[in-house]
Amino acid sequence: MLYLHDVWVNWFEGEENGYNVCHFHEWRRGEDVIELLDQVPLLYIEHLLFDMIENDMADIPQELLNDIYQKAYLRKNHERIALDSCFVVTDGQGILAVDTMGYTIPLRKSRLIPRQEQLVFEMIENNEPTKYKFKHEGVKKEFHILSPDPVLMRGLTRRERHLKQLLFMALDQLYNSKNTAEVRYWYTEWCPHLYTEIQTMDFESVWNKLYEEAKEGWTEKHQTLCENMVKGQPFFEKLWEMEYDSKVN
Repeated sequence: MLYLHDVWVNWFEGEENGYNVCHFHEWRRGEDVIELLDQVPLLYIEHLLFDMIENDMADIPQELLNDIYQKAYLRKNHERIALDSCFVVTDGQGILAVDTMGYTIPLRKSRLIPRQEQLVFEMIENNEPTKYKFKHEGVKKEFHILSPDPVLMRGLTRRERHLKQLLFMALDQLYNSKNTAEVRYWYTEWCPHLYTEIQTMDFESVWNKLYEEAKEGWTEKHQTLCENMVKGQPFFEKLWEMEYDSKVN
């Protein structure tokens, strides 16, 4: 088995989608909790399984978990602490550190620093991927407004991704309210020149137009809509403030 040593990790816990497991250049020093793995097993696996681990919270194959059981160690305060199910996986393109924390799902995920990523590629260069059977093989993941398609997050910064997800949460709440007057108000804010036309549209039509137009990209217009929609809602406001109190995008 291959092993990496002295690996810095920045765990993102409970993140279903890989775009929320931030790459090194988006780590927030002073905010994120960075840990040092003294030793961690490295597995070269097939793309389909890697994609499932990176972009889902499905069960990891038991055979894989058996292979890496108690082979990783965390270094903390000069101590070496054994971790039950921690490992690094790659499909030859992407790289991900995973800690199941005793469960069978990829509960915590992290990217690696560039120097360690380069080392991973060098270590697997002449190897073939290990094949593991898994339950969700061939099952296509379905995305939705609270788990957006990665295409909608492509090219955005960490802050922009978080704010876009917050906007989607506000839009989802708006949909569940079934309040026609409110949804007309917000679509008018988005497209004021369509005011007269909007007043004759039904709830579903207005909401769908707003969602379809707002889901693409991220601009000042998106940011203004998001900021206004979350006002007066303590939970959403707190999420908004957390992003704007951050010193890093």
